[in-house]
Amino acid sequence: MHASDIEGDLTEVLVTESEIHAKLAELARRIEADYEGRDLLLVGVLKGAVMVMADLARELRPHLNMDWMAVSSYGAGTQSSGVVKILKDLDTDLTGRDVLIVEDIIDSGLTLSWLLENLRSRGAASVEVCALLRKPDAAKVEVDVRYLGFDIPNQFVVGYGLDYAERYRNLRDVAILAPHVYS
Repeated sequence: MHASDIEGDLTEVLVTESEIHAKLAELARRIEADYEGRDLLLVGVLKGAVMVMADLARELRPHLNMDWMAVSSYGAGTQSSGVVKILKDLDTDLTGRDVLIVEDIIDSGLTLSWLLENLRSRGAASVEVCALLRKPDAAKVEVDVRYLGFDIPNQFVVGYGLDYAERYRNLRDVAILAPHVYS
């Protein structure tokens, strides 16, 4: 779906599909250099990170493994509750593995902070973060992000995997959702 298909639901496109793909290619080159000769496990955070994970994995040249985890702190709302619930756990044993968490967006940082601690406690050799988007003005906790795509304003955004009530994930760009849609 293109932004022009739903203009009335959006106020502004923040990051275009072509900008996203260019940034993921750039991040992939850095990841390849940093993990050369190592056995990397990408951990995607469902559902929002599906697009980012798929496109990043296709950009990476070495063999890698992928697994998925679903955690929630939003429900159907527009702000994180800060209470994390595991909806789907990993199938992979992390002991001694180099893990790269792939996220769509870092908002308050509460969920990701919890996830980092959780995965590190499972015996991973290393746990780092790759996030397409970050809202610095929304941060409640500081999270170290090794690979970052774009900093964006503290607005409610949709597209490229990001949703509102399970809608808009298939929008090719990242855009600000008009308040009348969720008010």
